[in-house]
Amino acid sequence: MRPDQYDEAADAAALRARLRHVYWIGGGSGAGKSTITRRIASRHGLHVYSTDETMADHAGRSTPADAPYLSRFMTMDMDERWVNRSPEIMLETFHWFRGEGFGLIVEDLLRLPAETGVVVEGFRLLPHLVKPLLAAQDHAVWLLPTPEFRRTAFDGRGWEIPRKTSNPELARHNLLERDRMFTDRLFEETKRLELPVIEVDTAMNEAELVGRVTRAFGL
Repeated sequence: MRPDQYDEAADAAALRARLRHVYWIGGGSGAGKSTITRRIASRHGLHVYSTDETMADHAGRSTPADAPYLSRFMTMDMDERWVNRSPEIMLETFHWFRGEGFGLIVEDLLRLPAETGVVVEGFRLLPHLVKPLLAAQDHAVWLLPTPEFRRTAFDGRGWEIPRKTSNPELARHNLLERDRMFTDRLFEETKRLELPVIEVDTAMNEAELVGRVTRAFGL
């Protein structure tokens, strides 16, 4: 092993050690990540870090050089984003799905007090980016909703994005299809990396899901 490789390995080990108090809940949109995180954090005295709530801040801290997909996305109007492009292109070019800004999530987590455990949640927690940060495999889980569960979740809470376009029905279809493909990708990636998954379907209630995630974390 070359000296520079040793240094990289040592840095990775040091980073995992600094993040050993962090629990990660990733997954597809509409899986209930935010709700489950808040309940578990409240029950066990943990801090909550929502990656959804940091998106605007991270966009402001990013540059076109380190986030080119985000930079392009910001120039689009709502129809360009959600109506005029195919779900396949939307999937491949969506900046958060590309991992842009993930380093800022890590920066934020490293600034939090290590004395208190943290539950970080959001679809931005891509398996291949999270795995190198895990001091223990049972500190991460991905919630992957079935298409029926995701559709029911979105119908129940409404969806602002489609209503801001000229064709809400097509925008909604495109978003659901994009998110279905993203969830399929998460299934494949978590399986390949041997990371824990909980499939969320309409037969599962909130209390059951909280229990399963809690057991997965060994809390």
